[in-house]
Amino acid sequence: MQKREIVGRSVFDDRPIRIEYNKSGIIAITDISEEKDLPCISPGFFDMQVNGYYGVDYSLKDLKAEHVRALVDHLAVAGTTCHVPTFVSMPHEQLLKNLQVTCSAMKSDEIVGAAILGFHVEGPFISPIEGPRGVHDPKYIRAADTRLFDEWQEAAEGRIAYLTVAPETEGALDFIRYVVGQGVKVAIGHSGASPEQIREAIDAGATISTHLGNGSYVMIPRLRNYIWEQLAADELFAGMICDGYHLPAAVVKVFARAKGLDRLFLVSDAALLGGYDPGVYKWGDLDIDVHEDGHLGLHGTSVLAGAGHLLDWDIAKFMEFTGNSLVDTIKLCTINPAKNLGFDTSPYLSFKVGGEANFSVFSYERGEERLNIVRTVMSGVDVYKAKG
Repeated sequence: MQKREIVGRSVFDDRPIRIEYNKSGIIAITDISEEKDLPCISPGFFDMQVNGYYGVDYSLKDLKAEHVRALVDHLAVAGTTCHVPTFVSMPHEQLLKNLQVTCSAMKSDEIVGAAILGFHVEGPFISPIEGPRGVHDPKYIRAADTRLFDEWQEAAEGRIAYLTVAPETEGALDFIRYVVGQGVKVAIGHSGASPEQIREAIDAGATISTHLGNGSYVMIPRLRNYIWEQLAADELFAGMICDGYHLPAAVVKVFARAKGLDRLFLVSDAALLGGYDPGVYKWGDLDIDVHEDGHLGLHGTSVLAGAGHLLDWDIAKFMEFTGNSLVDTIKLCTINPAKNLGFDTSPYLSFKVGGEANFSVFSYERGEERLNIVRTVMSGVDVYKAKG
């Protein structure tokens, strides 16, 4: 079995190290002498919400296994080694097919199988009202139905890890209780719920806020609203899209202080047209602007249409907006999402012999707009290496 190595500074303690690894995991870790300009070595990033990127999307009508592998490779360019596919509101039969295709891709490609840790179904049990609905197609939004969930989970071979639900919608509270009873997490999102309805959803078992502050009304009551209620709820982990467009810098800073770093995680929420050159593109029936700065919006409006940046960008923005250190910020897209979903956190706590060989290797200086990813290793395989 071919042995490889990387040299750099550990993100955990800034120690210069050499890590030897192969497909079975980490073989050896040795201290090395001080060297100039060593890159940082981090556990690979874990993105809890990925819709798609660069022309691939988990909601494509013709989704194929090769699309899934292409998306894994696109994410690796940003240092992401694990992610949770997000399936948005779509026809029921299409959702069943796309879940099955993704399962098939995981079984036929060991890199894909290692990269995907579970599935996220975002909708169709969300608010039908413009604003909270976001860019979900209103034709497919409906009342919560446990029978549909059972069919999804069967198609997903038990891999659905969490669902996003608007607690004010018909049947939502009973649905949350049922799903949580099946061992699946429930997130509050794409919702215009009252504070009382948020609390009822938490009491029913909801434990996550999906991209807090987004998928919401443009105007809300200043004191009694669903954002304050979720921020105040210690029971909820809060996801944030920290690209500089979905949330202003001051909001990111306040969210981080209010929620605390242990109950916060970063998601890209990357979408089909992310990474495309600037222009106007079709996304289903919608015209979408890819702006010069990379962010996505409904054509001719200020409404966002998913995210166009990945975690290499969001990590840098979070540090810029909050002043937090690199090591503390990395936790928001490694340990925290794993802990949030009940997955094994040990790969994200330290590098150790016998541990998983999943690494993001990058350089970064304060003030740069993104991490400079130079190498991404997934299950001991170099999936991405920067030129030079």
